[in-house]
Amino acid sequence: MADKKQIEIELRCMFSEDKFNSLKKFLDDKAEYLGQDDKDVHFYIFPDKLLKVTDNISKESAKLTLKLNRIGQGTDFEEIEFPIQRGDVEKAVKMFTSLEMTDNVIHSFQSRHNYLYKGVELALKFSSEWKHHLELEIVVDDESKKEEAEKKIHAVAEELGVKVMSEEELKEFVKKVEAEKKKEREASSK
Repeated sequence: MADKKQIEIELRCMFSEDKFNSLKKFLDDKAEYLGQDDKDVHFYIFPDKLLKVTDNISKESAKLTLKLNRIGQGTDFEEIEFPIQRGDVEKAVKMFTSLEMTDNVIHSFQSRHNYLYKGVELALKFSSEWKHHLELEIVVDDESKKEEAEKKIHAVAEELGVKVMSEEELKEFVKKVEAEKKKEREASSK
């Protein structure tokens, strides 16, 4: 029997370190803490999708993930993922890099704290690319539930006092990060 379709409805917010700290305190007091979730991730970015090799340091696990969409192209992300052994992360990175399917590759460490608040999964994060930010997510098994999930996420974001980034803002931000990483790769290859 095939696995049930899982679609992540994800919205993102960026903010200052002060807002990050006040959000962390609020969530520590009011939300269900799901634990630290630090990840070392290699992103292989394609025009219409994203492949990830994730070493979940906090949970001592690893996985491969194909997102059938990319940031800035909608809020819904169908994912295909499966676990791998942590010892195979380097081999997976070498394999995907050697295939040269894309030269748009970003290696990023994410410090994360996960929460559940009013039915919305929250990942309070810091990375060198995104700085302080929050990912708000609900997983649905049917496209017809997308609008309801987005409304619920927006309500939680409003309560937390954070501004959800628009698709255009996300697209511009991602384009900027990818250009900076490309410049770094070109400089290091000289």
